[in-house]
Amino acid sequence: QVRLVQFGGGLVQPGGSLRLSCATSGIIFSAYGMDWYRQTPGNERELVASITSELDTNYGDSVKGRFTISRDNAKRMVYLQMNSLKPEDTAVYYCNAHRDSRLYDYWGQGTQVTVSS
Repeated sequence: QVRLVQFGGGLVQPGGSLRLSCATSGIIFSAYGMDWYRQTPGNERELVASITSELDTNYGDSVKGRFTISRDNAKRMVYLQMNSLKPEDTAVYYCNAHRDSRLYDYWGQGTQVTVSS
């Protein structure tokens, strides 16, 4: 059974930092691309950051220079370090594991991040 379990999130003041974690099981983690998405009410999920099995990274324009995605293949985990948070970063964040042109595509349960004073 494939599981993606997310940790972290919560309420933080503008300018603060949070770290999201996503623990995986049931997949050959090292073979999967890993993404973080976010979604606000009434909007589609937005790609925040991605990291390939070869450790290539890509970021959405709105988070470049502030967020960092990383992975630990030994622990089968992916992380999203979020710095200099802004109110517009408020959203539900989801981790995603995918391979083979998303023939295999799995999601975490989502975690709320709220940036507010």
